[in-house]
Amino acid sequence: QVFTFNTVEIKVQPSVKVKNGAPMSIVCHADISKSTDFQLKHNFTIFKDGKLVFMTVSDKRDAQYEISMARSSDTGEYECTVEAAGKTKSSNSLHVWVTGMTKPILTAEKKEVLEGEVVKLRCELPEEVPPLHFFFRKIKMNSTPKEKHVFEPYRNFSVVEFSVEEGDNILQFDCFGRRNVKLEFESSVHSNKTLVTVREPFIKPTLNAKPSSNITEGDRIQFECSTVVARMRGIEIILQKNKTILNSVRDERLLKYSAVATLEDSGEYLCKVEQGRASKTTKLNVVVSELFPKPILAASMSKLDENKELTLNCNISVFRKANFSILRKNSNGDIWLTNSRNLTMRVNVNDTGSYICKAEVKGIVKESKPVRINVYAPVSKPTLSVVSGLPEVVLGKPLRLICHSVMGTPPITFTFYKGNEVKKRVTNDTYATFLDENIRQNDKRGYKCDARNNHSSGMKTSNILNITVIVPIRNASLGSIPYGEVEDGSETAFLCSVEEGSWPIHFRIFRKTDHEVLVFEKSENADRVIWRKKTMNRQDTGTYYCMASNKANVDVKSHPITISVILAAWQKGVIAAFVLIPIAGAVTLTLWWFLCKKKKGNECSALATNLTSEKLTRQHNDGDYYSG
Repeated sequence: QVFTFNTVEIKVQPSVKVKNGAPMSIVCHADISKSTDFQLKHNFTIFKDGKLVFMTVSDKRDAQYEISMARSSDTGEYECTVEAAGKTKSSNSLHVWVTGMTKPILTAEKKEVLEGEVVKLRCELPEEVPPLHFFFRKIKMNSTPKEKHVFEPYRNFSVVEFSVEEGDNILQFDCFGRRNVKLEFESSVHSNKTLVTVREPFIKPTLNAKPSSNITEGDRIQFECSTVVARMRGIEIILQKNKTILNSVRDERLLKYSAVATLEDSGEYLCKVEQGRASKTTKLNVVVSELFPKPILAASMSKLDENKELTLNCNISVFRKANFSILRKNSNGDIWLTNSRNLTMRVNVNDTGSYICKAEVKGIVKESKPVRINVYAPVSKPTLSVVSGLPEVVLGKPLRLICHSVMGTPPITFTFYKGNEVKKRVTNDTYATFLDENIRQNDKRGYKCDARNNHSSGMKTSNILNITVIVPIRNASLGSIPYGEVEDGSETAFLCSVEEGSWPIHFRIFRKTDHEVLVFEKSENADRVIWRKKTMNRQDTGTYYCMASNKANVDVKSHPITISVILAAWQKGVIAAFVLIPIAGAVTLTLWWFLCKKKKGNECSALATNLTSEKLTRQHNDGDYYSG
């Protein structure tokens, strides 16, 4: 008995897309080929999303999984497997979609709540399988519903809370669900509508102003804010203006607040009643009329010399009966001067500052705008000097001058002059600087400065400052007489000179062999210097150069010259004599010896012996020779 599975197929009736609540059948069919007609038991297994949902054993080649009422939870991937006589075959998977979701059920924890409390709602989708999305709606008359969304990955219900706000009376709530099928969203119908009634814990507060909301500054105004509450515990009444709390009470039905009215008290007042999360507000606009205008402080002068007389006068237009005072402003507190509308005083520099006056009527105090008074001391004669110290400048370098006045009230205006030409004008406290970058060698114009401030004495001028222009050294050179070769023992003159440079000039001459040696140094009010070396010797051979400098502090070096000290003529003669005489004697002796060789040898020997003995005897006698 031989058989084989050809195919295993799965299909759904009436279709792969079934409406929620309709009947549905999952059919599994096995196509088998046999060698003979024999009975074969088939084990049918149907899976949904990998989980076993149906199993049966049959000798037929078909099995059917009946679902009388399809639900959205039946949506999924179905697959069937057939096993027979040790052989197994599976079908392809088939996606079944049960369209439409069950209607959600909405319940409210309370049917009646107070303002400020919360409504707790529960929405459930029976027979639906998570993950699910829940949408809750709070519905008010003549307004857009407020909606909250909750995602539930593991359960088929959700719970939310809605706050009950001021003005909520009768509220309706509903909900609906949504799920994701094959990247498509499917929504349920809306649930039943749940009705919730709202009760007020207290009524909207009443805010009054006594004697009126339109009063004059200086009058006393009293505010009263009251409400009617269901229960006193936790009630709070707050009075505000421009978000500033003026007064508050707890566990009371009435708040009172009074004050003397000022112009700043005009505006909108707010009374707020709170209990738990509930709150109600009432607003009242108050207008405070001006009792009298701000005083005006007038000064006889705003700028004056020290020791001059200053008069201050405080006035109120169309109003004369007031208590006046005059003060000087100070960072550590205003300084009182007088309790009068007029003040006359002789001023000094320390009286410089801002002055105000105050006026008081019926307890209302008003302050004038400040008046600035400047008292000036005269400037002293300025001094003009060079910032670096000495009244000199190197040609090509800038000259920085400073003009300074020891005394004088700032601001002081300083003016710099070169000759009679104005070069710069600066306003500062006690000094000013000027940089002259156009320095010329033959510029003979002197500098001066003047200083002035607002004192009536006018301008003061410094003494004239004359500046010495220092010309830097240019092109140093060194020469000698004789030049190059010099006889030993002779005199040599060295000349170091410059093309240009301010006196005095400091000259230095160096000899350089294996190291440098300073051989001459001198300062001269001239552009050259001569150094006479009386006696030259062999040690004076070497390379010579000179360096020149002045107050410009720049060393200028000449090109080097080479001096060679050679022998004098008489020294050469002596050396020649010492060298030539022994050579002549040797030549004569050699010639004599050669001539003797031609004669008899004995005669030459005897003659030579005699000559030698005679010579030695003469040497002993002539030189006082003493033998040892």
